[in-house]
Amino acid sequence: MSLSRADALDRATDIVDAVESETMPVPVREVWVYGDVALGLDPVDRLDVYLTKDILMHGDSDRADDFEQELGVKGIGQTVRAEWADDHRDSIRANPNGYAAPEKCLAAHLVDDDEPIHLEVCNASFEDNVTQRLEGAKTRGDWTQLLDPRGVCLYADGHRSTDAIQKLRDSDLALPTLSRALQMLGLDETESQDATSELHAWRDEQDGATVRGDVI
Repeated sequence: MSLSRADALDRATDIVDAVESETMPVPVREVWVYGDVALGLDPVDRLDVYLTKDILMHGDSDRADDFEQELGVKGIGQTVRAEWADDHRDSIRANPNGYAAPEKCLAAHLVDDDEPIHLEVCNASFEDNVTQRLEGAKTRGDWTQLLDPRGVCLYADGHRSTDAIQKLRDSDLALPTLSRALQMLGLDETESQDATSELHAWRDEQDGATVRGDVI
């Protein structure tokens, strides 16, 4: 399953609309799209979206025990908003330790299970995490952990870009190949080619909606 370019950009716009106007499980500071949709491809095999989330600073931890008893999920009111959980119980998701998982809750809120959309969720900005993930992937020899650095910011700190979506619709952005982009970040030619092959192979294995979260 893939998306036409127009549909992919419509879905990206929907996600920005939701972040801007709806109560999210956690505050979302940035929304980026990256990879295929930023390159002007049509159709788009997978829509890649990056969300920068803020830590929940003013939660409602007093309700955590009540939610745990009722739903069997720990940390509601601490890791995700209790007010969101009240209205979106079907979208509450937990990590293997039984704690409410912000990245999984965001994915359940924003994306249908069968959509070819991948969410990356982190507390760091996209540009900072590109660098961090590149260093980590190189150290571990696992290029599937990379973030494709060719991204476009649609929303940041309460403001949406006035022209980013239109530039994407017009395929008006000149971006390098992934291999070249990785070389610009410091990989040598062999490393960048290996990384490109592994990352593309990993993406080809994904099906339906997927989400990956990390903390820096």
